[in-house]
Amino acid sequence: MLDTKSFAIIGTGVVGTSIAIILEKAGLKCVGVNTRSQASYERFCGYLPKEHLTLEQISRLADLIFITTQDSAIEQVADKLSSYKSRKKDQIWVHCSGSLRSEIMCKDPSLPVGYLSIHPLQAFANVDSALTLLPGTHFGLEGSSGKVEEVGLKLVEILGGIPHRIEPSNKTLYHAAAVVASNYLVALCFLAVKLFGLVGIEKKDALESLLPLMEGAYKNIARVGITEAITGPIARGDVEVVAKHLKEMPEEFVEIYKGLGRLALELGQNKSYQHGSVYDPKAFQELKRLLESSAKVH
Repeated sequence: MLDTKSFAIIGTGVVGTSIAIILEKAGLKCVGVNTRSQASYERFCGYLPKEHLTLEQISRLADLIFITTQDSAIEQVADKLSSYKSRKKDQIWVHCSGSLRSEIMCKDPSLPVGYLSIHPLQAFANVDSALTLLPGTHFGLEGSSGKVEEVGLKLVEILGGIPHRIEPSNKTLYHAAAVVASNYLVALCFLAVKLFGLVGIEKKDALESLLPLMEGAYKNIARVGITEAITGPIARGDVEVVAKHLKEMPEEFVEIYKGLGRLALELGQNKSYQHGSVYDPKAFQELKRLLESSAKVH
């Protein structure tokens, strides 16, 4: 259990509400909340009735202050909290942003405050889904000191999550990886639907056709790993097929195809090594040339 016993939530959205519910069930006390939205506050109270406090009251009462607002408001809230003279001893401010470092909350280095970021690598549609998904979710974690990060590890443990300590200087790349895995997966599906549209397959039918294919690829990754899961023309060294793809590909999508193709080529080569064979050198060089060239294939 944490040495700290009290916490407050600033920003009662899905993440803030879910964290409050789980921490209260674990024995910590939510002293109150602060939010600009009356609807959000009423929704929070439907799960966990708590007093609405001013930021100054929260500063005086809470050992842990969770700033679970939109990213754009975190720094502003931290600036206001920094202006108050009265606060709990060894107070820690926590945000759950994937893109911002914990130090974004440090507006006055002389304050006796710790700064912590715990970011759940998960998308939550609503509070109920968050309560279901948080246990088992992986968290990126970084803080202003080792002691503060130890508190973060305990918090993630209480939430049922799996923590990964990251260097604050690597926070942007960490977030970029999360965006690629989640948001860009959706964008890739959109690209495939667009290509299906060009051959006359309606959007609804295209999506119904592609989702099982994408699901199969995902399941293969989970079952056998990334390298073994790679299939297709680049994985097997089929230069002719890739050349045809590039010839027929709309200009606006060529660079996307090439960039992803270079990664697929690396995986295909690694897969051959894992199987104790060598990727066809001639095919490798020709594919490399096709995928790195800035010229359109004719």
